[in-house]
Amino acid sequence: MTTASELRSGKGHRDENFPVASWIIHPRHRPLILAFYNYVRAADDIADHATLKPDEKLAYLDLLEAELNGKGDSQREAVDLRRALEARAMPPRHALDLLTAFRMDVTKLRYENWDEVIHYCRYSAMPVGRFVLDVHGESTATWAASDALCAGLQINNHLQDCGKDYKALNRVYLPRDALEASGASVEMLGLDRAPPALLQCLQGLARRTQGVLDEGRSLGGEVRDMRLALEVSVIQAFADRIVRLLKVRDPLSERVHLRPLDLLAFSLRGMAGELMRRAAGRRPVSKPAAGA
Repeated sequence: MTTASELRSGKGHRDENFPVASWIIHPRHRPLILAFYNYVRAADDIADHATLKPDEKLAYLDLLEAELNGKGDSQREAVDLRRALEARAMPPRHALDLLTAFRMDVTKLRYENWDEVIHYCRYSAMPVGRFVLDVHGESTATWAASDALCAGLQINNHLQDCGKDYKALNRVYLPRDALEASGASVEMLGLDRAPPALLQCLQGLARRTQGVLDEGRSLGGEVRDMRLALEVSVIQAFADRIVRLLKVRDPLSERVHLRPLDLLAFSLRGMAGELMRRAAGRRPVSKPAAGA
C-alpha cells in the first residue's frame, strides 16, 4: 500500500503563510511541533490529492487516525507524532480534531454561510493554536483569543487561494449567501480576474475577517511564555498584512502573499511591538473559550 509520505505534495513548514516552530520557539518544543505539522501536512495533502478518489482519501485519513491511536506502524508521520506525544504525556486530541476538517474537505465542497465557515475553522485551524498552547503549558483561558487568530488565518488563506481551490478541487469556502448578496457566482472563481461583483464579495469577507483577527489580538499578552508571545506577535503581524492586501486587491489576478523581505520586516515589527507592550506592563484580560 502507498504510504501517506509517498502522497505528500512537497510543501513544508517553510512554505506556510505563518511561522511554524521558528527559531523564536524554545528548542525543546520544536521537534514536537514539527512532528505535529508533518502529520497534519500529510493528512492535508491526502485530502487535496489530485488523483485519489474520495473513498481512498477517507481510507487514508482513517489509517492515519488509527495509527496515531496506536493501531499500526506503517505511516511514519503518525508513528512519529504518537511517540512525540507519548514522550510528553499529551493526548492526540488536537490532531484528531484536524482529521475531522480533512474529512470535510473530501465530502463538503460548498458552504452556505459564515457560521458554516467558522464551524469548519473549529476543526481546520483552531486545534493548531490550542495544540501549541498546550505544548507550552498555557491555560485554556487563552483558547478564545487563539481560536480567533487561527480562524482569521484560515479565512485569509481561503480568500488568497479561492481561485486555485475552485479550479483544482472544485472546492469553495466562500459562503454562498455572501456570493449571492453581491450578485456573484461560483463560476466567476474560474476567471483570471474577479468581476466587480466577486471582488465586492471577496473584499467584504476580508473586512469581516479583519474583525475576527481583532478578536484574537490579546493572545500575545495572555500567554506566559515570552518566546511564544513573540511568535504570536509575528503571526498576528503576518495575518494583519495579508488581510489588508485582501481588502484592496484581487486574489485572482494580483499577489496577496508575502515575499521573503515582507516576512522579515513584519517579523521584526511584530516582535518589537510585543516587547514594547510587555515593557510597558500592559496585559489584556482573557476571555473564556467557547466550545473548550
